[in-house]
Amino acid sequence: MAKYEEKFMKCPVFTVQSLIGGKWKVYILWQLHDGAKRFSEIHRALPHVTQSMITNTLRDLENDGLIHREVYREVPPKVEYSLTPIGLKLIPCLGQFVEWGVEYMSHMGKMDEEEASG
Repeated sequence: MAKYEEKFMKCPVFTVQSLIGGKWKVYILWQLHDGAKRFSEIHRALPHVTQSMITNTLRDLENDGLIHREVYREVPPKVEYSLTPIGLKLIPCLGQFVEWGVEYMSHMGKMDEEEASG
């Protein structure tokens, strides 16, 4: 973030955008809203995204303190990702994004009633 002016680095809107901006961050955070997930579960939810992209996104979210990576010492190794307490605080906001997205898509005629419930 050093390349940005200091006034932006102190702005809450800029901070949020820098933490959850990116093509897959919000989607991965939302995938974790109902509990811990293994990498394979996240990848199944994003089948057209490469494993390296998901790995990099998970690493970014972990480095930013929004998710926790738990490695279980067993064979084969088991790794789960979950939201941290501060990451959990994003879920109500993301829920509002979902509600707004449904309303917007309906308004634009891009969603039928069946899709809105799913």
